[in-house]
Amino acid sequence: MLRRALRLRWGRGPLGRGLSTHKGGSTLDWAGKVPEIKKKIQSFLPGGAWNPLYDTSHLPPERTDVVIVGGGVLGLSVAYWLKRLEKQQGAIQVLVVERDHTYSRASTGLSVGGIRQQFSLPENVQLSLFSVDFLRNINDYLGVVDDPPLDLQFNPSGYLLLASEKGAAIMENNVKVQRQEGAKVCLMSPEQLQNKFPWINTEGVALASYGLEGEGWFDPWCLLQGLRRKVQSMGVLFCHGEVTRFVSSSNRMETTSGEEVTLKRIHEVHVKMDHSLEYQPVECAIVINAAGAWSGQIAELAGIGKGPPGTLRGTKLPVEPRKRYVYVWHCSQGPGLGTPLVADSSGAYFRREGLGNNYLGGCSPTEEEEPDPGNLEVDHDFFQGKVWPHLAQRVPAFENLKVRSAWAGYYDYNTFDQNGVVGPHPLVVNMYFATGFSGHGLQQAPAVGRAVAELVLEGHFQTINLSSFFFSRFYLGEKVTEHNIL
Repeated sequence: MLRRALRLRWGRGPLGRGLSTHKGGSTLDWAGKVPEIKKKIQSFLPGGAWNPLYDTSHLPPERTDVVIVGGGVLGLSVAYWLKRLEKQQGAIQVLVVERDHTYSRASTGLSVGGIRQQFSLPENVQLSLFSVDFLRNINDYLGVVDDPPLDLQFNPSGYLLLASEKGAAIMENNVKVQRQEGAKVCLMSPEQLQNKFPWINTEGVALASYGLEGEGWFDPWCLLQGLRRKVQSMGVLFCHGEVTRFVSSSNRMETTSGEEVTLKRIHEVHVKMDHSLEYQPVECAIVINAAGAWSGQIAELAGIGKGPPGTLRGTKLPVEPRKRYVYVWHCSQGPGLGTPLVADSSGAYFRREGLGNNYLGGCSPTEEEEPDPGNLEVDHDFFQGKVWPHLAQRVPAFENLKVRSAWAGYYDYNTFDQNGVVGPHPLVVNMYFATGFSGHGLQQAPAVGRAVAELVLEGHFQTINLSSFFFSRFYLGEKVTEHNIL
């Protein structure tokens, strides 16, 4: 729409006006003007190089089938699977809108890159099992002809979770679920733990669970760039801009119980261009909300949560940004190359980073300690007061660590039950969610992307049933609790 209007506007008239003179007035400065005018005339002639006076290449298309809001790994994974599973090549047009084209504030690039199957919910275990297989065979999925293969630098050192007496029974139940789903996890007594990892102080540890296969960490930036490269080769379009408005139509319907409900369908997305006041309306059939920590704001733009409290229309998407710190330190006498990612019963965690006795880690704050998410500044006092004491207690060598650097990133934090939100909204029927994974979205992105694509294309899950992650649970008050959130 905007592109056509601009081309019509600039395609007529300016050349004629540029050549005119006024009666009795001075002539144009031909020495300076003629070369420029010739170039403009040539650009309109057959065979001439097209050089539009207004460049519209940065604008999104006027219409597409699917608009994905958010170009992180979850959004890109949905784009990948939509194109991978389409019945006929080129049948589906997909546009990804990402406002942070440098990904400097994106959760993906600021993640510690872990993957594990040690969850309490069967769905989360299944998601991570699917995803680790995807990562193992990354070039089978994301390889692009004539481009170099991806190297995720996957380190399969496993996760080691520690439980106190209070948490031992829960850990036992969790491991039972994990094994039933096919994960290779073992339980370890304090004595077994001490024998395998002599650098650990087992005081206060009643039980440990250790991932034997398919757990560790990888390079999240490589996965992000690999997905982006692949979907571009599949014909997915990208736009650097921000979604500012949805235009929708409404239909009133009556349920089987006689209750009247209003269903909305988005048919146009307004995309504001980066560093500009202009916007482009994009007609579409489906919207995927994969905006991560800001997906709650995108949902509000669509009218979600703006009805009377206690109603489905008034139920918000409970996803908000939560800031998390990651610290990098050096310890010359620290644990060796076989060190897994260790999650202490206190909430502190760490893993090895590279080969030079460097480590990274952190600790999630309590609800009362939650930092201001308005910026990505690091609180170094938090490490000194809340992280280091737990690290030094569990690994005595860390008494002598030296912090080298730190950064902060965002969780797309689901305040309701810290689990993902997948599938369509019950009232805004063509907005689908892929968000709210509260810190484990990166590792589950390959599986979640496929699940959402299956819903869009087939109307139901085919690989992993994630119906327990539907939006409706917020209205019904049915929490899907995950006990292993790090």
